[in-house]
Amino acid sequence: MQLDNNTNNLAHDDNSRLIYIGNPQRTNEEYEFTGNKITTSKYTLINFLPKNLFIQFHRVAYIYFLAIAALNQLPPLAVFGRTVSLFPLLFVLTVTAIKDGYEDWRRHRSDRNENNKETLVLESGNFQLKRWKDIKVGEVVKIKADETIPCDMVLMWTSDPSGIAYIQTMNLDGESNLKTRYSRQETSLMPLGSVSGVIRCEQPNRNIYEFTANMELNGHKVSLSQSNIILRGCQVKNTEWVIGVVVYAGQETKAMLNSAVSPSKRSRLEQAMNTETIWLSVFLFVLCLVVAIGMCLWLMNHQKEIDTIPYYRKSYLIKGKFPGKPYKYYGIPMETFFAFLSSVIVFQIMIPISLYITMELVRLGQSYFMIEDKHMYDSSTNSRFQCRSLNINEDLGQIRYVFSDKTGTLTENKMEFRKASVFGKNYCNPPILDKENPDVTVDSDLMGLLHKGLNGNERICAHEFFLTLSACNTVIPIFNKKSSSIGDEIQEDLEAIEYQGESPDEQALVNAACAYKYILFERTSGHIALDVNGEKLRLDVLGLHEFDSVRKRMSVVIRFPNNEVKVLVKGADSSILSILKDDSDNNDLSIVTQNHLNEYSSEGLRTLVLASKDLTNEELEKWQLMYEDATTSLVDRSLKLRQTASFIECDLRLLGATGIEDKLQEGVPETIECLREAGIKVWVLTGDKQETAISIALSCKLLTTDMHQIVVNGSSESECRKLLLDAKARYEGESDDMALIIDGNSLVYILERELESELFDLATSCRVVLCCRVAPLQKAGIVDLIKKRTDDMTLAIGDGANDVSMIQMADVGIGICGQEGRQAVMASDFAMGQFKFLKRLLLVHGHWNYQRMGYLVLYNFYRNAVFVFMLFWYILCAAFSTTSALTDWSSVFYSVIYTSVPTIVVGILDKDLSHKTLLQYPKLYESGYRQESYNSFLFWMMMCDTIWQSLALFCVPKFAFSQSTIDIWSMGSLWTVSVVILVNIHLAMDIQRWVVYTHVSIWGSVVMTYACVVVLDSIPVFPNYGTIYELAKQPTYWLSIWLIIVVALLPRFIIKAMHRMFRPSDIQIAREAEILRKRRFFYGSSTVRRSSE
Repeated sequence: MQLDNNTNNLAHDDNSRLIYIGNPQRTNEEYEFTGNKITTSKYTLINFLPKNLFIQFHRVAYIYFLAIAALNQLPPLAVFGRTVSLFPLLFVLTVTAIKDGYEDWRRHRSDRNENNKETLVLESGNFQLKRWKDIKVGEVVKIKADETIPCDMVLMWTSDPSGIAYIQTMNLDGESNLKTRYSRQETSLMPLGSVSGVIRCEQPNRNIYEFTANMELNGHKVSLSQSNIILRGCQVKNTEWVIGVVVYAGQETKAMLNSAVSPSKRSRLEQAMNTETIWLSVFLFVLCLVVAIGMCLWLMNHQKEIDTIPYYRKSYLIKGKFPGKPYKYYGIPMETFFAFLSSVIVFQIMIPISLYITMELVRLGQSYFMIEDKHMYDSSTNSRFQCRSLNINEDLGQIRYVFSDKTGTLTENKMEFRKASVFGKNYCNPPILDKENPDVTVDSDLMGLLHKGLNGNERICAHEFFLTLSACNTVIPIFNKKSSSIGDEIQEDLEAIEYQGESPDEQALVNAACAYKYILFERTSGHIALDVNGEKLRLDVLGLHEFDSVRKRMSVVIRFPNNEVKVLVKGADSSILSILKDDSDNNDLSIVTQNHLNEYSSEGLRTLVLASKDLTNEELEKWQLMYEDATTSLVDRSLKLRQTASFIECDLRLLGATGIEDKLQEGVPETIECLREAGIKVWVLTGDKQETAISIALSCKLLTTDMHQIVVNGSSESECRKLLLDAKARYEGESDDMALIIDGNSLVYILERELESELFDLATSCRVVLCCRVAPLQKAGIVDLIKKRTDDMTLAIGDGANDVSMIQMADVGIGICGQEGRQAVMASDFAMGQFKFLKRLLLVHGHWNYQRMGYLVLYNFYRNAVFVFMLFWYILCAAFSTTSALTDWSSVFYSVIYTSVPTIVVGILDKDLSHKTLLQYPKLYESGYRQESYNSFLFWMMMCDTIWQSLALFCVPKFAFSQSTIDIWSMGSLWTVSVVILVNIHLAMDIQRWVVYTHVSIWGSVVMTYACVVVLDSIPVFPNYGTIYELAKQPTYWLSIWLIIVVALLPRFIIKAMHRMFRPSDIQIAREAEILRKRRFFYGSSTVRRSSE
């Protein structure tokens, strides 16, 4: 979900939200704030029926069937019984409504449980229990440890004397790391009952990472930011209690504003169905037109006999059912028109209404087996595969492009400090693993340098280097009190320190500093405390400029005990090296450090540059004024903070650089190689440096050393154009050995100018594309480039918030449950624990889902069309009268009961190949994006087969009983049973994997049909009463059914046999090989048993 940007913050103070602290009555009298009651349900008892029907009728097919049912209510067009004609539509609507109603009932139950929870609220000077739904904006609320926060609150007091509270935001963003929140010192030092003031904050918005507000206490204005607010859904951890004032409640909380689902997507197969549905509509129109024209011609040829022909003579005979009552004969033109409309009603199931609900049930079953697949369970994170979108399962079998993030997706995102460049010297001696921090390498030379006397620039630089690692972050030290002891309190506490940070990079750097005896053991909003080689050092934090994507750096202003003030900075090399002080020492050091950075990047290490600056009193005073103004501003606060940071982040002294290793996930190289064998193109889109990205690409076998690397690093539109055109001209025809490497700066000129076509031509001709230093929107732009210019299916996979745009842009989005929270998971269609599962997801489940769903759609079209054509041939022989030989209930039950279950079972359980074969031969996946299971050719072949089978259904009984006196209802019973047996045997011919459920569904469907026919023929009021009992006695009846099956399916059997013999597909060859292996194994085992006996 895209977050609101700064423009959504307050533009004017008049638009601000005023909350009177501890005075909810005045707060809610002056402003209409919502209560804390939440509602996630869609319906109420009153609006359920109209609202649910309105949503369901967004499907055009439902409107079509409603119109058919309405036409059947008109007396001249009442082909079926008026009640019977409504049954199919009512059945589908009812099933969907029950499902929707059950889901909404669960939401109501969840809302009720949530709203009736209790928490402590300050009333009349005492904290009393109050239900969540009754909490109001302005009230003071107390939350105890491990309790969930009921609303968005500004933190006022905590049990910690320094005003710190630890919050777990897993329910909000999925991150398990503890976050720190601070109460302002102005409030934490005041007694609870003496605080009265006003909070002026921005209007409710979705941005969970920003909060802009001020608090006015006794005429003094205090700034409030994201670090001072705790949000609904979070939990208080490692803090006995916190007290805050409610600023947003109920539906206006940030959690509720972010509860919208990700954009819905439609599968490519479902979109392709629209074309075939239109053709079926054309068939329907043609059949109805033929019947209408035939009716017109027949009436014109028999015009003189109309008065004596039943249903057309002008009045009943004297001895008829209604003596003397006139018939409703409307004349030839109107009778022709009514014949057309009646034909539409009779042939209505040509458009299969049951297909929609069948597809939903099949997708649900497929999703169950994907979720339960033990091969896609990640034991390290205890996470199963997740299906967050149920309508694009089959798209997994047609992917042609995979767009992957690097950090946390291809790599583990578990950072390990490996190398350091300090004062121009590269420390990379054979590492010694520190016992306290087993993931940190300690260089003995660097350790010796740090603990010498404070003499020499190199020693001072190294000291500030590790001070920056310890202080310039938001990491919080947490002590494991269980391991503390009285005898050696400090040592035991230090050993028990665990660092919690929002970024794995920060945790790795702080752990590295700890290994080098720069131990961070206390952090508050106003100071930090370090243990430097056994000596305590307290540093006052005057201000913190957190990392942002514009500056790409972070800085902290520190006052030392000797009143010396420094600004310590860390950030990307492109951000730091350009703001260094311009002197000879810095320039020489910068060149050496840059060489070290290139070396680190070539080894696949993530790099950061560290620098510092001494602030004069004048600079400090000016910065403090700017900082106070920026932090208390309600207008463009972020912009002002960036300007304030830029004031001190200049003329810096370079300290050094770090190299952090982010290891590849298990199975990544094998997965990428397998995907490429399957014909899938893998593109990596990362924000890392080019050298780092290339190194990782080589490690994971995305790049090979023999590839021609086309590097596009342009700084202007003209330069980018020249690089693209030169590369196209130089490497034309060498796509197998080309790799395109392009940076984000070049993409700025390419994607926003008229260079997209050049990039597309070059990129699609390359075997590998690697995009470095790209912003989140540029990732989405690359995906959109392929979607707009090709018909190929795209898949995006990532683990962080910066991947959300890319995931939502792609046809299929997959989130990795990694170290960077769950933003990507929450925006995805599917989620899994590791990248390596992508191989099984696409090659196995994707292949199965596409093959099943493609056949399912074609079979449903065939099943209904053969029934319609059978009725059509009968009508042609019945004077175009649109009368039916089948009972109303038989026509309705055909697609709803008689033939629906086998379709669903086969759609869920059928497998053309085993998972071992699909993984062993990745090229078999190519059948998906070649659309071999569903295409126009298969559709037209199916229609030709359908017409032949319908002719067999009609003609065989007609000729078999031509000399008999069988009535039309007996013929209808024969056709009903025959068509059900025919379509089930047709389905059985195509089943690849027979299991117990398949046998039960196929043959049980035939038994069910016979049972229903017997029941319907046993009801005296029906015109077909007793027909099945007479038919079953005649050998001709059973012979006719047998002949229908043989005649109808013989051409299909011959064509399938010839095709498999002379033009087998890859799938058929692999299946035959699989069968032969099983037979050899079986007979081999039998031989071994016999020999042993």
